[in-house]
Amino acid sequence: MNLEKVIFGFFIILAMTLNFGFVLGDLDDPAHHDVYELFFAIVVNLIATVLKFGERTQIGAIHLASSFVADLQLIAAAGVWATAVYLTGTGLTPGVTASIVSLAAGALAANVLSVIMLLAETVMFRR
Repeated sequence: MNLEKVIFGFFIILAMTLNFGFVLGDLDDPAHHDVYELFFAIVVNLIATVLKFGERTQIGAIHLASSFVADLQLIAAAGVWATAVYLTGTGLTPGVTASIVSLAAGALAANVLSVIMLLAETVMFRR
């Protein structure tokens, strides 16, 4: 068993599951979407992105691109959250919460794509 591949797969799957956990719940109910879960989703996605650097194959490039998309959308969601709570003072209204969750759902789609590619790559692997 290759430890590098285990760590790589672990972070890709963890990024997806954390993102899924954040998105799960009523779209406009702030009580269903924890700020710490969003924070951990961002951190794990950034770690997964770093692990994808250096891959020279076409599927590796798509892995990296999907990771960049997820990072961008999660950071944008955190930016919307911070703007609503700390800059404008409007707080987490249903509309703001829906925007945050929608951005995180887009990141979830990118993470699902990455996991599907990981599974396809694993299935195609021949010894």
